[in-house]
Amino acid sequence: MPIETFTAQVEAIKNLTHDVRQLDLRLIEPKTLMFKPGQFISFEMPHPQTGHLVTRAYSIASQPSRSEVITLLFNLVPGGSGSGFLFDLKAGDKTHFKGPARRFYLREDSGRELLFIASGTGIAPIRSMLLANAERPDPRPATLFWGLRSQRDLYDQEKLAELTGRTPTLTAITTLSRPEPGWSGESGRVLRLIEERIASVKNLAVYLCGNSSMIADATSLLQRRGLCPIYREKYYDDTGSPED
Repeated sequence: MPIETFTAQVEAIKNLTHDVRQLDLRLIEPKTLMFKPGQFISFEMPHPQTGHLVTRAYSIASQPSRSEVITLLFNLVPGGSGSGFLFDLKAGDKTHFKGPARRFYLREDSGRELLFIASGTGIAPIRSMLLANAERPDPRPATLFWGLRSQRDLYDQEKLAELTGRTPTLTAITTLSRPEPGWSGESGRVLRLIEERIASVKNLAVYLCGNSSMIADATSLLQRRGLCPIYREKYYDDTGSPED
């Protein structure tokens, strides 16, 4: 898939939590972006300290069928060139990016069930995969384990509930590692969900996205369960930017 340069306009901005923002970009030229669920686009911007141009990548959180408007999810990182650049964009602003890129995308393997494991904004490419799978005539059985810190970090819970409601083959579980009083859902790291709910990986294809320690620990734990395809995307400190 060739990497192109795109011009887009900010169509909508939504603050999802105290530090997570959703950005919807409508394509101007070319008018559509063809991509595989899980891939990213990249922006070139000046570094806030040096002024030198740097490139930052952000996973597409929307499904490929919505090719005229793409959605990004990202954290605001103090002093971060990428998130600062995106947070400064206003509705109506035009911007440029390149893409799509990356080998982290949803594979076609109808013989395996899907296990998605995300921490923080690592949910972005996995959200694209979940939406794409739900649009299939026969959605593959899929399970999502999503780890966040506390109630103030929760978002997309209603969307997940709606998605599972219309996709009987999907199970989605959000767990909080540092829940505050009043939380009645799952608590602890996503590793606990793997330990308690995944007895065998024989018929699974696993997609991991999040911080480096989660990726390493989850990979080790899954490999002790047996052999299966494991696809991984490490993020920079849960900023919403995939590592190169």
